[in-house]
Amino acid sequence: MGYFRMIAAGLIGLAAAAPALADCGGADDPCVMEGGAYHIAMPADARGPVPAFIYFHGAGASGANIREMAFAKALNARGYAVVAPNGLKRPDSRFGPGWSFRPESPAQRDELAFTRDLIADVAANHDVDPDRIILTGFSIGGSLVWYLACSDAGVAAGYTPYAGGFWRPHPADCDGPVKLLHTHGWRDQTVPLEGRPLRSGAIYQGDIFEGLARWREENGCELLRADVFDTEGRYWRRKWTRCAPGTALELALWPGGHIRPDAEWAEMAADWVEANVFEGDPN
Repeated sequence: MGYFRMIAAGLIGLAAAAPALADCGGADDPCVMEGGAYHIAMPADARGPVPAFIYFHGAGASGANIREMAFAKALNARGYAVVAPNGLKRPDSRFGPGWSFRPESPAQRDELAFTRDLIADVAANHDVDPDRIILTGFSIGGSLVWYLACSDAGVAAGYTPYAGGFWRPHPADCDGPVKLLHTHGWRDQTVPLEGRPLRSGAIYQGDIFEGLARWREENGCELLRADVFDTEGRYWRRKWTRCAPGTALELALWPGGHIRPDAEWAEMAADWVEANVFEGDPN
């Protein structure tokens, strides 16, 4: 066999051996798996298994437009895939799709089991690294992230919830220590930092600071107060450092209200992940 034929045969053999990646995940063609569906935005020119943020949308939304969202584009540019699963709609809900995150409410789906299956699916079909997963989410999607981390601290490598936390009654205990950056708007009136009653007081959003107290305990932090304060730039940061090795806990406040994450948040979140979770460039 000639030299060039040998090269061509080798390339064909490599292509045959490479796993076929799923051609789905756009706005009109979600990837369907047992228990639900998801959309995905992959970084350009991805090489090998890539790290990923899994983004849980807010109430009444979906993951369909993830490829058009500024924060997802910014994360793609940093080398991260962004996976956006779709919530399920309760039969009696007027808000559209959501998540079964409150332990006290009837569940449409076991969201922890679904998240585990989702990670396995994107690892098998989209060349995502299952060991480099960050869970994030907006509003009740952020609340879901808090509860997933509380139920299984190791379901992901790190957590970056946005504008959503525990609801009342706050959990009395969680699975263990975490690496978590929580972001919240100072003027948020939909999910205020202190929480608020809904359905004429039938259910209550939780207090973000009380939730952070739970994470301080889980992370073995020595002090109630933060140790590091950074007021430069858009985000005012409070960081607890006198905690157990291998943990990370930080609060980022910004002046706005209940608005979805944007590209500037994505840069901050990626910087935090690379400093505290992956300890360097994840690629």
